[in-house]
Amino acid sequence: MLRLSGWMMCLWGCLSGLQAAEQQSETEQAAPVYREHLDLSYYLDQNGEKQSVKNWNDWQTRRQHILSNMQTVMGEVPRPKQPVPLEMKVLEETDLGKVKRLKISYHTDDLQQRVKAYLFVPQGASADHRVPAILCLHQTNSQIGKEEPAGIRGLPNLKYAIELAERGYVTLAPDYPSFGEYPYDFKAHPEYRSGTMKAIYDNMRSIDLLQSLDYVNADQIGCVGHSLGGHNTMFTAAFDTRIKALVSSCGFTRFHKYYGGKLKGWTSDRYMPLINSKYQNDPNQVPFDFTEIVASFAPRAFLACAPVNDSNFEVSGVKDVIRIAQPVYQLSGHPENLQATYPEAQHDFPPATREAAYQFFDRHLKK
Repeated sequence: MLRLSGWMMCLWGCLSGLQAAEQQSETEQAAPVYREHLDLSYYLDQNGEKQSVKNWNDWQTRRQHILSNMQTVMGEVPRPKQPVPLEMKVLEETDLGKVKRLKISYHTDDLQQRVKAYLFVPQGASADHRVPAILCLHQTNSQIGKEEPAGIRGLPNLKYAIELAERGYVTLAPDYPSFGEYPYDFKAHPEYRSGTMKAIYDNMRSIDLLQSLDYVNADQIGCVGHSLGGHNTMFTAAFDTRIKALVSSCGFTRFHKYYGGKLKGWTSDRYMPLINSKYQNDPNQVPFDFTEIVASFAPRAFLACAPVNDSNFEVSGVKDVIRIAQPVYQLSGHPENLQATYPEAQHDFPPATREAAYQFFDRHLKK
């Protein structure tokens, strides 16, 4: 039985659901399927023939195909003409000295359910002194979710929301759907083809919220995350170009090098079930890969933090991605904006690596 939580969501889901189905059909017909995700030097024309990528306009054709093919797996990006009002509420306020921590709630796509998050505001941020903002996405941590990047509970190496705030950024750390204080039944929401797309849209609304704050420089938005937060950052940035600089810690590797090409870990309701049900967990069948996702960021600034002993995301697959995406950044005229660091660590975001990430944001957002 269909159950959508909220009358506005129901109205939007019913109307846009039909539109999404039509868009999906058009997208899947319009976007050719690429069997070679390691070769970004060409695009397929209307006849399915290879054409060399010779200039930036040619690359934009390939990039649109990448985004379309991602959506065949994740579902269409919601584009409502009138998004649900955010209606931010402050639930708690704590003075931490250099920064103020606000626990807030806001709507994303549903007038009944509210997302909870921690918002950090550095001292001195004001309408007369606007500062950059960074969306901080947490790892797979069902119980505490947003509390880890906020530095309230969890691993000390993952408290990047408060650390970045202490460097002068407004930061926002929300819960991922079904984690922390965000109960969510993915099966009850067929308007989203994947939990990944639900999270992407929530993140886009979180950026809406950051841009609505009069003490935020709306043109200087970043995003950072570790593990789940790392690839969640990447998926969001592919579709939302308001993210000008992004950092992924332990967030990805080539699909063929993810546990030897066994993709089951990507297929729960929280992520992308179609990888299992439609593509048989076969990286040869999935119509996109991280080589293409990273190249789609160009010329925006991207830093991959990939420890050499990460047991989740094979480092050689990360190096493949960076090498293959580099020519696209070269074509964009900003090859320096694609960076990677390979610390001697396991699945972690150690202090020296975080410092490199923070300096990366300073270079690209504090202009």
